[in-house]
Amino acid sequence: MKCPYCAFLESKVVDSRPADEGASIRRRRECLSCHKRFTTYETMESLPLIVIKKDGSRQSFDRNKVMSGLIRACEKRPVAYQALEGMVSEIEQVLQNQMEREIRSAEIGELVMERLKRLDEVAYVRFASVYRQFKDINTFMTELNKLLEDK
Repeated sequence: MKCPYCAFLESKVVDSRPADEGASIRRRRECLSCHKRFTTYETMESLPLIVIKKDGSRQSFDRNKVMSGLIRACEKRPVAYQALEGMVSEIEQVLQNQMEREIRSAEIGELVMERLKRLDEVAYVRFASVYRQFKDINTFMTELNKLLEDK
């Protein structure tokens, strides 16, 4: 590992511990030349996920986009931020575990709605109204009736 202070290429690991709930390893290193210490993080390399949008365009999966949609849906609702973080991590893990590297945005939306329905029904209806682009009150009522039937 290259030292950020003197650019020497060798260092020794002084301390190593899990970080980000076990998703990465934090290492304290000491340069063998200048003896200054610095921190590195080691994470598992994952293959990039490509999202196929409704219009056919493709872009990289961005967990922040999923998170911002959830935050908007849960605004002024009694939903903990940690619950949303956990939901996004779970969705990302499901997508990473699939063999496909290209995923339709509709599939991601369905995964979000499935989990949001269990977490908070009001947030679910908010998300569904934007995601499914409800055109009128009848479409909205149909979704509410489905929700009531499931109870």
